[in-house]
Amino acid sequence: MKRYILAITGATGPVMGLRILERLVEDSEVHLILSEPAVSIIKEEVGLDLSEKPEAMLRSWLKEKRSAGASFDGFFVHNGKNLWAPVSSGSFQVDAMFIVPCTMKTLSAIANGYANSLIERAADVSIKEGRPLILSPRETPLSAIHLENMLKLARLGVKIVPPVAGFYSKPESIDDMVDFMAGKVLDQMRIDHDLYKRWQQ
Repeated sequence: MKRYILAITGATGPVMGLRILERLVEDSEVHLILSEPAVSIIKEEVGLDLSEKPEAMLRSWLKEKRSAGASFDGFFVHNGKNLWAPVSSGSFQVDAMFIVPCTMKTLSAIANGYANSLIERAADVSIKEGRPLILSPRETPLSAIHLENMLKLARLGVKIVPPVAGFYSKPESIDDMVDFMAGKVLDQMRIDHDLYKRWQQ
């Protein structure tokens, strides 16, 4: 079984991270890290209140979304402030880490080695251990500072996958567009999915 870290920061669009979570828990161990602002934005944009017992709430939500009989034994939620969580250690082996969506603040911290939260620390560990790290930065327009930070990370091998919609799949709803963007993130680790129709001539 693959083991992944998925982090959701306080940018608009946490539904993309949740869509990725839905796919990963099907056959992988998933360690979800939520920043404090992410909890507020998830409530505002998705209508899911994770302010109390977030792991239990998400397990219930996942069962409704995926399979009522699923146990999701390999699913764990970590508070973004808890630097004692196992995912903060390089000795904790994972196959990859995703940050979707990723705020510019988080991206800047990672680019400059400032590990002040569990998300930043886990990303720092991913880089130092040479593990795949995939970021989906959510901001527009992008300043030169944002672009320089992304270039710095890209040169270290970090995958930068902005949430850009594709229209060749002829989306018919916002859900279709979210599926496309989440699918492009999953593609970075060659994780099978049917979230969008691939280009065919």
